[in-house]
Amino acid sequence: MLLTLAMVLVLAACGNGNGDGGGEEGNGEAGGGEGEGRVAELQEAGTVNVGFANEPPYAFQNSESGELEGASIEIAKAVFQEMGIEEVNGHLTDWGELIPGVQAGQYDVITAGMAILPDRCENALFSEPEMQYGEGLVVAAGNPNDIRSYADIADNPDVTLALMEGTTQFDFVAQEGVADDQIMSVSDIPGQLSAVQSGNADVAAATEATLRAAYESLGSDDVELVEDFEQPDIDGVPSYGAAAFNMEDEELRDAYNEALETLKEDGTIDGILDDAEGFEAEANRVEVGEMTAEELCAGEE
Repeated sequence: MLLTLAMVLVLAACGNGNGDGGGEEGNGEAGGGEGEGRVAELQEAGTVNVGFANEPPYAFQNSESGELEGASIEIAKAVFQEMGIEEVNGHLTDWGELIPGVQAGQYDVITAGMAILPDRCENALFSEPEMQYGEGLVVAAGNPNDIRSYADIADNPDVTLALMEGTTQFDFVAQEGVADDQIMSVSDIPGQLSAVQSGNADVAAATEATLRAAYESLGSDDVELVEDFEQPDIDGVPSYGAAAFNMEDEELRDAYNEALETLKEDGTIDGILDDAEGFEAEANRVEVGEMTAEELCAGEE
């Protein structure tokens, strides 16, 4: 059953994500209890500051209600409630500012389905994986360049690929041989689809769930989702998404992991994935111990 919480959207980056006592020993136990440290601090405040980027269906602001939605947001809400923290304050920012923001203490945690990668682990402390997902492509209607894989892009130097800044796809397509001069960098997912729609790019790449949600939202006959996309056989695919914390907030991360494990085992996470647009538990769940953040940070898959 999805847990419903009151949501407060804060567009300015306020709040102290690295407050006094950030390095102190605390109880670190999900669900509350007396003690000092980051967990007790947030439990006492009753709120947690969460940084997110608008990337449906992982995390986004509902344009009508103003509330935060998406699989990553719902998982974070459920986990923090399990930890005894009732309210999630959402801070909207660009994707590329998520890790710098949690580093600077603007947020207590960031959540946007961000893939756990070794270079990211040098700058942020990841929770255990919350979900897994594959890759996808959007092309012009009729797929005139017959693009069905990253290798197809690499094999045609005249093809221009639109990618969102800061995403894993830059590394993925490079591993498949796509040249730097084939890549157009844009700020967001709608910009990727717009580039293909206008003819400024031939193809857009992102995670499959992201592109499907954006494609369906666009409702245009000018572009299409490549339904028979060939997943690349490279490190990092499938990707494993997780919440991330300041490097000094190990106690908070550990408490989050404890609560996350409880919700995986009691079926709450499966319920969230099944109810979230673009996801289903059978395809996107990560069982306890199936793949760990430690293994992913070490580049092991």
